[in-house]
Amino acid sequence: MGIANAHNLAAPIAERRPHGIAVRLRPGDPFRKLLGDDWSRTHWYATAGERDRVLLEMARKHEYSRAGDAPALIFEKVENRA
Repeated sequence: MGIANAHNLAAPIAERRPHGIAVRLRPGDPFRKLLGDDWSRTHWYATAGERDRVLLEMARKHEYSRAGDAPALIFEKVENRA
């Protein structure tokens, strides 16, 4: 299948963006019943600085959080050294 739009990726993400954030569910999270125990998502970035800025935003306590709420996700820095 060819590329339908110019914005589609021509190279794998990890080759162009070696710095990532792996996102997983905490053990015991009810969403595991919907997504599965092995669910994860990795977001890739071109620079470590960009990744670190996004990680701070993802992991922060949002203004709409209730007192005592804890983040439901686990965030982990990853590097693609391929």
